[in-house]
Amino acid sequence: MNVELPEKRYYSIGEVADAFNVNPSLIRFWETEFSILNPKKNAKGNRRFTTQDIENVKHLYFLLKERGYTIEGARTYIKEHKKKSLNTLGIINKLKEIRSRLIKIKEQL
Repeated sequence: MNVELPEKRYYSIGEVADAFNVNPSLIRFWETEFSILNPKKNAKGNRRFTTQDIENVKHLYFLLKERGYTIEGARTYIKEHKKKSLNTLGIINKLKEIRSRLIKIKEQL
């Protein structure tokens, strides 16, 4: 999944939800279910997502939406493959980018 977000230090939950095309309530739910997703909160209680939090949301989105894991299955997968799975997700994203570039080049020919 290619997420389009401007380069900044913190993102609001609305910006993250729009980038992933999901409701903010889903991200709040994932926050309660997965310990890897723990955004900082300001004095008002608004969530502020860092780039690391965005990577964790990408990972959860990939497991739950693209691979079809259940909540419990994704939780188990993350525990068993903590470091390995984040690297795998990065590789998959890079390969998807390369594929889309190659398709664009093919269309131009």
